[in-house]
Amino acid sequence: MTTGTTSFSGGSDSRAEHRALQAEAFNRIGARYDEAFPHKEGQIAAGEWLLERLRPGARVLDVGCGTGLPTAKQFADAGCEVVGIDISPVMLELARQNVPQAGFRLLDVTDVDASLGRFDAIVSFFSLLMLPRAEIVTSLVKLRELLVPNGWFALGMVEVDLDDVPFQFLGAPVRVTGFLRDELRSVVEKSGFTVIEENAVSYAPESTQAPPEIQLFLLCRRNHL
Repeated sequence: MTTGTTSFSGGSDSRAEHRALQAEAFNRIGARYDEAFPHKEGQIAAGEWLLERLRPGARVLDVGCGTGLPTAKQFADAGCEVVGIDISPVMLELARQNVPQAGFRLLDVTDVDASLGRFDAIVSFFSLLMLPRAEIVTSLVKLRELLVPNGWFALGMVEVDLDDVPFQFLGAPVRVTGFLRDELRSVVEKSGFTVIEENAVSYAPESTQAPPEIQLFLLCRRNHL
């Protein structure tokens, strides 16, 4: 992975360019994502942790849902009302095929608002790492506001100390961000969540283009800030 730190300048034009770059990358990747990352035990375990705490029919938002596998399907199969959002039309079409009982929308996490309604739980597995750090913070605050009081939140990130750095992901150019675990926990807590449980999983992707990584899963609850 490319090392170093680059800054991302704000503004609607630069944000649109950033989103278009990421969306096009995942349009190109499509179904190859699931082929390159077939083993998602940590992600599935985080989903099971939430399902144990949710009422039947709970409303769940899957942020950066990708192909809908495994998470949107996991919650939909358990009887939850699932809404998935993603910026890649190709990924969303795959998600609709894989999880027809869920609802999917073309939407950037930075644009979420009250029109989506409220959710009993929100999951974001490896989608926020596609944002610069400043936008991760603002997105966490926005997601918190979409949760019902004491709602649940599960976050998956890769442990790495980077901010908006160019990276080749499955042959497609993207920009990635990460935190070391103590800093990630601090960012999440300052955004209005209580971290109930933290898990770290060592993961070696099937693709030779991606190096081994440490996946961090924070299982949280909205606090009363």
